[in-house]
Amino acid sequence: MLSIHPPPRPRPRLWPKLPSPAHPPLPKFSASSSTPNNDINDSTATIKRLVLPSEGRTKLNPSSDRDFYSYPRFVTHVDRGFISSLTDLYRERLRPGSAVLDLMSSWVSHLPEEVEFGRVVGHGLNAQELAGNPRLDSFFVKDLNQDQQLQMESCSFDAVICTVSVQYLQQPEKVFAEAFRVLKPGGVFIVSFSNRMFYEKAISAWRDGTAYSRVQLVVQYFQCIEGFTQPEVVKKSTGSVENSPLDVLMRLLGMSATDPFYAVIAYRNFRPIYETTE
Repeated sequence: MLSIHPPPRPRPRLWPKLPSPAHPPLPKFSASSSTPNNDINDSTATIKRLVLPSEGRTKLNPSSDRDFYSYPRFVTHVDRGFISSLTDLYRERLRPGSAVLDLMSSWVSHLPEEVEFGRVVGHGLNAQELAGNPRLDSFFVKDLNQDQQLQMESCSFDAVICTVSVQYLQQPEKVFAEAFRVLKPGGVFIVSFSNRMFYEKAISAWRDGTAYSRVQLVVQYFQCIEGFTQPEVVKKSTGSVENSPLDVLMRLLGMSATDPFYAVIAYRNFRPIYETTE
């Protein structure tokens, strides 16, 4: 247990330990705001409105997520085509030397191997999985459905990424507000997903949605936070065909045998000039 002064308060365990920054002010978790936040040096985040109704946040399996993920799952949750598309996107949007926060991570890294980052901090629900991720310099375990606050210094990351996990967030507005807070001005938040999920652990709004409505849901998560740029949507068919018996059967039935790729991207306050395309 780490202590931060002043005042003393609990802090998630990090492996290995990160330098202990001064504790940041609590983000502004307000459901609405009449005054836009235009100060790019303001480290707080304002929730303009709540996206989900209470019933949209429910799960078929209401048991603790920490218990559900208490044992490691050393499996790949998406196919090679999806991973290739995501790695290409990271190669395009994440600059060498960046500080990256990998939210809801696992043992698999999708970051491009040839790119050197300043530091990569991982978050997840299973320490064994996170310890197996070769790109993480440190990590911490935390249930974001129980406590959304990240014990990270404000404006300390160039990028936040969240891969195939947004469907499990029951308080996405608060999590996106925290992602905004820890990002530096001009920092990017990339949320990627496909059509796979642990069905009993996905929220109702996601389970009952379509591909289109799920994309729009993530867009609204960004739009409910004062200060994010207009979200950009990237979607495509990965085109990577596996040859397992199940994939062959799916193709014979006229069903897709590949994972569709979706990503929603926004920046804190502004998109840097080096990120623009001609």
